[in-house]
Formats: sequence, C-alpha cells, structure tokens
Amino acid sequence: MRLGRTSTPLYRNVLPLCSVTRSISTSMNPAFTLGIRREDPSRIWERRVPLIPEAVQSLISEEGIRVLIQPCSRRVFPTEEYLKVGAQISDSLEEANVVIGIKETPLNELLTNPVNGRPRTHIMFSHTAKGQLYNMPLLARFTDSTARLVDYELLTNTEGKRVVAFGWYAGAAGVPEALNALALDHLHRGVSSPFLLLPRPYNHRGLDNLRQSLRDIGAIISKHGTPKATGPYIIAVTGNGNVSQGALNLLSELPIKQVQVKDLKKLATGKDTPRNVVYLVHVKPEEYLIDIRGRPYDRSTYYSKPELFNSLFYERVAPYINLLINGAGWKPGFPRLMNNLQLANAQRIARSLGPFQFTSVADISCDIEGGLEFVSKAATISDPFFTARPANHPADLPGIQVMSVDILPSEIPLDSSRHFSTKLLPYLRSLIRKESGKKLESHDFENLDVVKRGTMVEGGKLEPPHAWLKGQLEAMQRPIETSIVTSGESTSSSGGLAQTRKKRVLLLGSGMVAKPAVDHIASRKDIELIIASNNIHEGRALAKAHDNVSAVSLDIADGSMLDATINQADLVISLLPMPLHADVAKYCIAQRKHMVTASYISPQMKALHQQAQDADVLLLNEIGLDPGIDHCSAVDLCERIRSQGREITSFISTCGGLPVPEDSNVPLAYKFSWSPRGVLTAALNGAKYRLGGKNFDVPPGGILSSGFPNFPLVPGLALECLPNRDSLSYGPIYGLNSAEKLESMFRGTLRYKGFSSMMQCFLSSGVLDLTSPLNLNAHGGWYSFLSQALSRVCGRQVKNTSADIISALRDTGVPDGKIGEFLETAEWLSMTKPSSTMMMDAQTDLSLPLVPTEPTPALDLFARLLAHKLRYLPGEKDSVILSHEIISRPLGSTTTSTVEDPSSDMQIHTSTLIVRQTDPFSTAMAVTVSLPLAIAALRVLDGHVKIRGTVGPTADSDIYRPVLKELEDLGVVMKEETKRRTTGNRGLAYRMMTGH
Repeated sequence: MRLGRTSTPLYRNVLPLCSVTRSISTSMNPAFTLGIRREDPSRIWERRVPLIPEAVQSLISEEGIRVLIQPCSRRVFPTEEYLKVGAQISDSLEEANVVIGIKETPLNELLTNPVNGRPRTHIMFSHTAKGQLYNMPLLARFTDSTARLVDYELLTNTEGKRVVAFGWYAGAAGVPEALNALALDHLHRGVSSPFLLLPRPYNHRGLDNLRQSLRDIGAIISKHGTPKATGPYIIAVTGNGNVSQGALNLLSELPIKQVQVKDLKKLATGKDTPRNVVYLVHVKPEEYLIDIRGRPYDRSTYYSKPELFNSLFYERVAPYINLLINGAGWKPGFPRLMNNLQLANAQRIARSLGPFQFTSVADISCDIEGGLEFVSKAATISDPFFTARPANHPADLPGIQVMSVDILPSEIPLDSSRHFSTKLLPYLRSLIRKESGKKLESHDFENLDVVKRGTMVEGGKLEPPHAWLKGQLEAMQRPIETSIVTSGESTSSSGGLAQTRKKRVLLLGSGMVAKPAVDHIASRKDIELIIASNNIHEGRALAKAHDNVSAVSLDIADGSMLDATINQADLVISLLPMPLHADVAKYCIAQRKHMVTASYISPQMKALHQQAQDADVLLLNEIGLDPGIDHCSAVDLCERIRSQGREITSFISTCGGLPVPEDSNVPLAYKFSWSPRGVLTAALNGAKYRLGGKNFDVPPGGILSSGFPNFPLVPGLALECLPNRDSLSYGPIYGLNSAEKLESMFRGTLRYKGFSSMMQCFLSSGVLDLTSPLNLNAHGGWYSFLSQALSRVCGRQVKNTSADIISALRDTGVPDGKIGEFLETAEWLSMTKPSSTMMMDAQTDLSLPLVPTEPTPALDLFARLLAHKLRYLPGEKDSVILSHEIISRPLGSTTTSTVEDPSSDMQIHTSTLIVRQTDPFSTAMAVTVSLPLAIAALRVLDGHVKIRGTVGPTADSDIYRPVLKELEDLGVVMKEETKRRTTGNRGLAYRMMTGH
C-alpha cells in the first residue's frame, strides 16, 4: 500500500529499530515517554548511565512506557543493549515527559517546554543547590519555565540521608588513584614503590578485577615488604560515610594492619617497624577534635555548637603518615580538618622525621577549599593530581601532592551504574506511575515524598528550602543600570550612544577587617571595587586576588583628592575611624552618592540627616557586628516574639570579640583583631541601663569599675561584662515598652575575667588620657611610658624606678593587691624598665614599634603599643560571641514577675552567635564586621533599599532581614532556644545581680 501524508510516523527523529523492538513499541502506544540523555560531550570520562538496560526493560514491560535514548558510543553499556530491551534511539528528546542523565544538561540541549500540555521533568546532578554561580544560568532556565528540576543529591529519606548516590564508589575508585599518586611521588623522590604496578581504576573491567589487582600488589608487599628508604607505609582514612566505607573496603584487599592514632608516632619513627604490611588508621573525630573548653568530645555538642571545637589533626595524625585519604565532608562553620597554616605546621613536623612523611593527600570528598583548605581545585581523570601550595606558604616548605578527581565513580562505571540504577529505579517508577495517571500503592506515596524533597524548581518557582537561591539568580540576571557617556554624545532616544559599565564601589580603608568585604563584593563580576587607602601596600594585597578590584593611594585629609575619588563611585563604604565619617558623608551628599559604615551614628552624622534626605542620599550606619548584627538580630527576634502574641518584659544583649581560650594567655587576656583605639576610648564612656527593675547611670570613665566580673554566659568560659553606652535608648529601636515598664534593659561588652580590673589600673595611672600629649623620645622611649603618664596624673615628676612608680600608683588609687600584677603587665608591654639588664634599649628594640617623634596623647601611644604587643601571631585565632536574652509573657497578662520570683507563664528566649576564626587571613571579627557591611552595601547599590537620610539597619526591614538571611547562608548563624522561666532558671539579670 502506498503511504499518504496521514501515515507520517508518530514519533519523529527516531532511528530504525530491529524487528523485535518495533513490535513491542508500536503495540503499546504509550501515553508516557522517558528520555535518557547523552552526557555532555565535553565530559570525556563520563561513561556512567542513570539506568542500566535491565531497568529500562522493567519500565517498558511493567509500566507500558516508551523509552527514548540518545545515541552515544561512550557509555559503559552499548546503545545496542538498550535496543534489545525495547528502547528507541532518538537524537531528540523533545517528546520525553521525563529526561534523566547523570551530570547537568548543557544549556544548548536543555528542553524546558511542556510536552502535550504537561510540564517536563529533568532529573540530574544539577550542581545548583549550593548556589554554585557557574550553574545559575541553568537554574534560571527552570525558574523561567514550567519545567521541573529534580536533583539526585537532594533525594533523601525522612532522616535526611541520601538514597541515590555514588559515594561508596568514589571511595572505592579513590583508593587506587591515591596509591598511584603516592607511587609517582615516591618515584620523583628516587624510590620505586610496589604501587607503580597497580593499573588505574578505569583500566579494569569492573570492581572484581580491581580487587584482584590490589591483592596482587598486596602479595608483593607481604613477600618483599615496602621499600626500606620509605619505611613502613602508613595510610590514614577520615570520614564515616559511604565514601570512607568504600575506601576502607578496597584497602582491605591489601595486607592491612589496623592501628590507632596513639600508635602513629612510634610506628613512623621506629627503626624496626615491620614493612611487610600496610598500616591503616581509620581516624575518628574524637581522636583529633578537641572541645576548646577542655571537655571530652561529644558528638551532639559538636554538631550543635561546632564553633566550640578545634582540629588537631595536623599535629596528632598528619606528620606520621605517608598518605591521607580524606572521605570526611565539611560545612562552613565547622572546623576544617586542616587549614593552610596547619598544613605548614604538619609539614615541619613531618620533615623532621624523614622525606617520605606526609607527602600525598587524596581528597575523595573533593570539597574545594573545604575541610582541607589547601585543596584549591578539582583534578581530572586525565590529570589526576597537582601540587598544592597555598598563598603565603613558608618558602622553605614544599607544596603537597593532592589527588582530587571529582568524578571518581566514572572510573568504575559498570559497577557504579548498576548500583545507581538499582537505587534510582523505585523512585523513578513511582514518579512515572503518578505522571501517567496510574493507581498508586502506599510505597509509591513514600517514594514520591522523596522525589518532592529532591525537587528544586516546579511551576517556575523555587521550592521553599531553596528559595534563598532567588538572590543568586537576581545577582546573575540583574541589568547594569549605570552608564558612561562619551563626551559630545547624548543618552536620549534621538540617536545618542551610551555604553554600559560596571557599577563602581569605593572602599575607604584597608585595615584589619577589610578582607571579607572585599572578597564578597568582588564575587559580583558586574561590580568594580576601588580600595582607597593611605597604605597602598595593604590595598594592593587585598586587590591582587581579584581581577575587578584595584587599589589607589589616598590621603583622607586631601579634600580635593577625596572629592575626586568619591566622584568616580556609585556607592561609598567607609572603614575609616568614626570621627572621619561625617566629613566623608558631606562629600557624598554633595555628589548624591550613598554611603555605608559599620560605626555608631555620631552626633555629627545625625546632624546630616535632613541634608541627606533632601539630596536623596542614604547614609547607612551601624551595619557591622556591634553595632550591626546585634541590632538586626535583636529586632528580628523581638518582632517574631511579638507575632506570637507575647509581650517583652526584659532584654539583655551582650557581645565581644575575644582570642580563643588557648591564645588568651597574655596581659588583659585580650588581643586585637582591629584598631585598639576604639576599645580604649570605649572605656572612657558612660552608660545607662536597667536591671531587676532599677535604673543605673554610670558616669563617663566609670564603666571599668561598674561591670559584672562573673558573667555566666558560655559554660566553661570565665567571662565578665561591661555596660555598653546608653542601653535605655535602644528600647524604641527594638520596639520595646518604655524602660519603666521593663524588668531589665541592658547591652554589654564581653571580655575575659580580669580585663576590666587591669584596664582600670591603666586608667588610674593616666595611660588612657587624651588631653596632654607625651614626648617619649625625650625621656627614654617606650620604657618611660608609665612613669611619664603617672607624672601627669600625680602632678609631680615620677622617677622611672620601681619604688617611685609603686608610690605613685598608690597615690592614684591603685589597690595594693593589684600593684604587683599591674607592674608585671606594664613590664611585659615594655612600659617600664625591664628587670633584666639583657633587654635592649627601648628606643632601638626592634621588637617594639617606632616611638612617635611628635608629642602624642597617652591613649594613642597605648593603642600603638597594644596593636604591636597584643597582635595576633601566626596560627593564633580570634572569636566572636553575641547573645540576646529576651523574657516575654502572654500579651495582656496581668501576671507580675520579678527577678526573685519568676512566673510560670514567662518564657526566656535566647539567640546566640559564636564565630571562631577558620581562615588564617580573615579573623572572626573581620568576618562579622565587614560581611554584613558588604551585604548591606550591595543591597543599597542594587536599589533594594528605599529609605534615605542618616539611619541604622533596623530603620528598614529591607535592610536587616536580607542581611540576616544572607549571613545565615554564609554560615554566620544565630542559634535560638526558648525555655520556660522557672525558679531554677531565672535568667541573666538574676545571675548578674547575685553573682550566681
């Protein structure tokens, strides 16, 4: 019969099939089509498949669906095997209701249009769930369409564990790759290893063959031993999940002897350690993680409060092993297994033991700059390892070899595909049954719940757990609003030519807290950042890592230069000292440029409010840590408590930047991660607060003697708390009742115990004076500092002798019981003559900062000295603690409650942030001060903030809510808890007043 137009085949772009396949498919006329995509041709090693032929046959025969498969000669299962079970070859998957693959679909192949009026579903590893910027265009294609995106990585059970994954096979393939890398490293060092004979994973047909290869190498080691030059082979494995289990399983094919961490040093250094086995230590978290409070490791505490833990892997394990196989995952906020600084320390210890100790790392988890900070990139199967050498790595130390292949399961594609297909099939089957309108069984509903959890986008909308990615998408899609117009050309529609340019941000200052802000802003490639500083070397150091950041030299006192520099910017961020902000703001108002700072609103800034409003300019202040995160989180928490129908009766908030306990054994128990001047001038302030129903008014200069020496905030930390400025003025800002109606209203500054009493001695001795400059150069340099300061206070010449200084200290009111400790502190700080005659002269001592040549106020001299003597040394870390305690009662409740007699309907709400420094180049203080500053600045720059004038962040929810959300996404998280107020838990005010 001759075919007419009406006999055109139903399915287009389908290649001819064998006769058996044709008879199966044409008889079913299925209403549902599944498409199996070919992987991105650029991924030459991606040979895995999401469904093996047997699974395809099951779906066709049992569910009556049609399966299209794109031709590909690279797959581990030949296309012909899919044809035999009833699949059809098709270059196009246009008719597929569900499209599955392994990795993300190339944008030019992504189909998001509906199929016969029904939304299409894609299932893949999309690599978008963590906000990976390089794949935001892929995510945007889904939010701009009706197509659904399901990500394998998000398919989890009710306990949050992944149900479809390749992890075990990553560990299995990672072992031979790690051993290969180790063998090549040893060959470079002049020694042949038995592992040179081990074929790489992809050279094996399957896992059984790979196991046999390992057993063959193991037989050689058992008979002949490892090379004498290298000593015994010691391998460490980290992690407890599927990745590490896969690695341990394959390593068991070798002649393994299990050892403990405590045995490592003896094994590595023992001359008679047997070499006919491979020593394996599976390192447990409790063997390298320490609680900084000195308590035993507790798993639940670690996961709830990771900031309380530090990793000692670099000194307990790393130096004594030959190879590290890392299978442990990592998340921001948790201690790294090893950071860059710890790598250097581990290498120094290892070098003292021999040239083959700790030379190779296999990061199977492949978290870039994650648990192993020095793992800076993913390697490829074609080029599986590289030498990692972090920036500022000591010149005398080598880099370290890193194997970090990120698609290790692709090296054993047959076994890994079979496993993956088996795991995926039940969920895919239930989805097909639902989409094709079939009756669902109970297990189908359970499986569809898993699919729902794995769904990122449906109906053009991000699912709630992924709604935060909207900001990432907006950043990618946002048009550049500003323009540069060439002289003589018009921007009008009558033919003018305008060229778009990057938005330009000016950062004034390059000091201790600048780096996180620079890095965050520079991550936006539509922005050009200019760092203007009087220290051009600091500015250039901050800029060098980014191609959209530059540094210029600027003297802030040069008004014309400052004016010209501001003129180039679209927005100004000031990290300058607070007294300079108002002058900068005046230039910003004149040029109609928004300005953002982290400092308190000074009277001078407040006076510019109306001028800024008239000029349509925002002067945003107090968006750092304290002030900043404290205000934002306090207002947010207060609003949420009130939304529950409760009334706030007490508010206590405390904050402090501190060295971590192990680095606090110095005078004042304090170190400076930013300019000391602000800390010192704060001691001269007064304070107002309410506690236990009583108002307190501390006069200027009285804060140090008015603190709370036993402040029970963090168990195990000996803290004290000083009142911070006028707490009562913040009641209206936080939306609280008038102070008279509150039980307590207190804002305080945290320090380690002993800080205020020692600082009070310095205050009494005149060291914090700002009125009378001292000329240290004329009287013996730094060693004359204390005697000169005392001379001004006492009104007489105080000789630079121990006896005269002690007498003067008594005259100024320093208690006899503190004089000895105070003199030891002053000597340590080089403010008095050293007791040892071996010390250098203070004017030439190279360990001290240069003495100013001009007369300088005592406080500024002290700030200069502290910045040097109490600076953070390499390897030392800081931390930040911020805590709110709010007490509430039901709205309209007539219950009266006092500190001494709490009511049963009162609740205590706590919100706590503890940040411990993890990056050796960015302190915790820098992160918490400059990240909120940068986040807020970008929102202002992008036009999301409409308020104008001189304001703080709580003036507009469009400022503080997004800032808190983005900080949380970046790992800076307030942890909240609510408990009933009881006689056993009266709250902080009771403990502050009673000292209990």
